[in-house]
Amino acid sequence: MGLDVVDLADLVSPKHTAVITMEMQRGVCGDLATMPVISRAVDDAGVVHATTSLLRGARARKVSVVHCTFSLLADRAGTPMNAPLIEMLAGHSDHLLHGSEATEVLPSLEVASSDLYSNRHHGFSPFTGTGLNAILRAHNVTTVIVAGVSLNLGIPGTVIEAVNLGYRVVVARDCVVGMPTEYGVMLLKNTLSMVATIATSEQLTQAWS
Repeated sequence: MGLDVVDLADLVSPKHTAVITMEMQRGVCGDLATMPVISRAVDDAGVVHATTSLLRGARARKVSVVHCTFSLLADRAGTPMNAPLIEMLAGHSDHLLHGSEATEVLPSLEVASSDLYSNRHHGFSPFTGTGLNAILRAHNVTTVIVAGVSLNLGIPGTVIEAVNLGYRVVVARDCVVGMPTEYGVMLLKNTLSMVATIATSEQLTQAWS
């Protein structure tokens, strides 16, 4: 949905908005990444810098920040091996092992004591089978701003789940990336723009000023 038909300041008013980060973890897109292609894409696109700026602006206006993370138990309990990518990643014994450094949110995001968390052991998106919806409802959230990785799987899943649950959704354009980059751009333009508002981190922080 274009910004010309949306009052962005009203849409992302601090009284009803939360920022969701998707798998911005050391073992996903940081120094301990199992798949370096993701961390390289994140670095090349400046996603961490833009997301850090977005989160600073959110915290300054008391906008809730929720880090949606993924981890695996050592025995893989709670993780159905129902997708090729999950099977491949679960084959690495130390991949995002629950409680390990790899599962930590990127230090660059300057995690604050007010930040919230929702972890899962299954699937590719953060709502189904987790407490995320309850967390957001408890904070009177009706609009979610989505950031993180990736536009290949996690971000589209997050957006569609949120819309299906009745939330208004904004995708922070410079806080997401796909592989290859051109694919991510096309997905934003041809798919996500039909169900979410697309805005930059700068536009969002200005809307809060």
